[in-house]
Amino acid sequence: MVKPGLTPAELRSLPVTIDLVTAGRAFGIGRTKAYQLARTGDFPCRVLQVGQSYRVSTADLQATLGFSPQPPASGDQCTNAGQPPNSEAEG
Repeated sequence: MVKPGLTPAELRSLPVTIDLVTAGRAFGIGRTKAYQLARTGDFPCRVLQVGQSYRVSTADLQATLGFSPQPPASGDQCTNAGQPPNSEAEG
């Protein structure tokens, strides 16, 4: 039996990659069908095969679902993200 799809909160809390069964749940696809689609290259988003296992990038899953994670709260935003700290001397 397939568990209900993932909630937005669950989608936001996923690690960087997830197993195929979890990705299938997000689409409402059962385990057997998920593996069948992965083997034939027809899974709804990109599937990575690592040895004998299948992994799905959470970013690819979210993009395919049209899900955009909520931006951080205004108090949590960093205005100089990716920029070096200001080194100007005050004077």
